[in-house]
Amino acid sequence: MEIFMRFHLLTTAIISAMLASTTTQAANLGNLVEDIKKTGGQVVQQSVSGSSAFDNATLINGLKEALSLGSERAIDLVSSEGGYLNDAQIRIPMPKALQKLSKPLRKFGMGEQIDSFESAINQAAEKAAPAAASILSDTLKSMSFEDAQKIYSGPDDAATQYFREKSSASIAELFKPEIDKTLESVDATRSYKALASQAASLPLIGKEINTDLSQHVTNAALEGLFIKLAAEEKAIRNNPAARTTDLLQQLWGK
Repeated sequence: MEIFMRFHLLTTAIISAMLASTTTQAANLGNLVEDIKKTGGQVVQQSVSGSSAFDNATLINGLKEALSLGSERAIDLVSSEGGYLNDAQIRIPMPKALQKLSKPLRKFGMGEQIDSFESAINQAAEKAAPAAASILSDTLKSMSFEDAQKIYSGPDDAATQYFREKSSASIAELFKPEIDKTLESVDATRSYKALASQAASLPLIGKEINTDLSQHVTNAALEGLFIKLAAEEKAIRNNPAARTTDLLQQLWGK
């Protein structure tokens, strides 16, 4: 409706400008164009100026609040004990090279080592997740009104896509040293090397396994965070119960 009203006002402005400028036709063509630009622009601006400052502020602040709340909830969720490990949707698996060998390794009595290793890499992701908060916060601070418009009118995961585009590299860069440190502290690196060594010694495998464990966990941890962020964003957009602040209710309704 708002778009229609703006179009109607702009059309009226154009017609008014044309009528005001038709006393001399060819000679005043330049004036006609300028009148259309000036009058049309003024009318459209006036049509939203009464509430545009408030609307713009509501849109940007509301979206920032939604993203801040959504990212906070997502980070709290994945960084809790078992946040990755106990969630089948984002549980970090063993590197592909070892995944293929999981069954044979278990048959050779290495089930306990595999379970311990999987627990360790998921624990590393859980401990690293809070490091994303500062990057996501900085990303929000740089959001423009145009960004906010696209996100508001976009699909249920538009904000998550925005975060992916703007902050994935920075979060990964911040995650990696944190994950490296945590992998060491929970013995995941040692467990991986032991599993890889044992796998290489088995007659059915007999080959060395090389995987960048840190990169594997970093990528999976980042993907899991965005999956949960998208779920929180969708809830705020579609579930009134998730709109827990006045701004969110003003933006999407109660």
